[in-house]
Amino acid sequence: MRWWSLANFVSNAGTWMQLTVQNLLVLQITGSAAATGLSVSVQAAPGLLVSLAGGAAVDRWPRKLTAAVSQALLGTVAFVTAALVVLGRLDLPVLMVLAGITGLIATVDAPACALLGNDLVPAEDVPSAIGVGSLVHSAGRLAGTALAGVAVGFFGTAAAYAANGVSFLFVAAVIPFLRPAYGAVRRARGGAPAIPAQRGTRPADQDMTVRQGLAFFMRRPRLVALAGITGISAVFGRNYGLTLAVLVTGPLAGGAGAFGTVSTVLAVGGIIGAVLGAKLRRPSVRIVGTLAAAGALLQIVAGLSPSLAVLLVLVLPMAVVETVSDTAGTTVLQTDPPAHMRGRVLGVWRTISTAWGLGGPPALGLLMQLAGARGALVTGGLIIAGAIGAGFALRGRRTAPAVALRTRELGVQAQPELSTAA
Repeated sequence: MRWWSLANFVSNAGTWMQLTVQNLLVLQITGSAAATGLSVSVQAAPGLLVSLAGGAAVDRWPRKLTAAVSQALLGTVAFVTAALVVLGRLDLPVLMVLAGITGLIATVDAPACALLGNDLVPAEDVPSAIGVGSLVHSAGRLAGTALAGVAVGFFGTAAAYAANGVSFLFVAAVIPFLRPAYGAVRRARGGAPAIPAQRGTRPADQDMTVRQGLAFFMRRPRLVALAGITGISAVFGRNYGLTLAVLVTGPLAGGAGAFGTVSTVLAVGGIIGAVLGAKLRRPSVRIVGTLAAAGALLQIVAGLSPSLAVLLVLVLPMAVVETVSDTAGTTVLQTDPPAHMRGRVLGVWRTISTAWGLGGPPALGLLMQLAGARGALVTGGLIIAGAIGAGFALRGRRTAPAVALRTRELGVQAQPELSTAA
């Protein structure tokens, strides 16, 4: 697990280095901010279209082999891009094709690597492993973004792509030496119960189709509720790179340096939140919703901040709460389904998360256009807190009759026992 964490840190740093440089490269080629956004969308589009198939592939194929091959392919794409930059042959259409190929490979790579990390620890330590992964991701993002400027300044744009290629190959080289925890592979390959909706139709190890993965997800109220909480939070509450940038440079009259300070505090809060999230042994959807609602309330107060100093005080707990909520949600997502369904569940999740990832920024931008940065933060926080509160209330109303009925049944069962004892 230590080797896997180190490899993931290197890979995350390389990925964020490339993403940062890629945006600059598109701007250099086209001079258009719209083209930059298009390149991001093209890379994300396969996650919307084929993630279900990618998750099914992860459930069918050996996990270590799948992760190693996908990492090697991603490294190859990065090296090809670096070579094209050096030769001066990289134009916008070629860059878009390479971005699309990267996104396509990632539909298999992301669930394979996530589940492979869980296989390296005993079942009771999976929540901690997911927390460590969140910590590694935050630290890699911070390091990669910082190294991007250094790489471009001293070695040129191609160096960032080459470094990312090396990081992928490093991960691929580490994977063959990883040893799954005792029993992890057996849990992933067999012994799982049949899908409730399919019980009696076929053995669980034959339930490997995309359709069955989607049906399983939709029939699990916990997963549907988790998707609803995370989706509404992502659209109206997690795009701090957009909302806080406008707030700092607009109403608070700060500059790029001030927003850089806010971004640093967000990153530090993310690291602290990842450490705290790793301590959650049995997270639940209720915990995820409660934390998301708390983050929404902090967001409302942040939107009313009278000064940059007050905003900085609020940004740290906002980032901590967000990261702990994300870590708890990821743990539920990766441990709630039976082992033979987890790849497809992650595929369904990647599809819907890509949808709100693509639709969220335009919706939030429109809200800021209508209500301003402060209004968007306050309105978004109210929407998140109100929706989660309404969901909790509705669930309470639905479960109350069942609890009352169960209590009455227990009372009826207890009466004959008391009579016999008398």
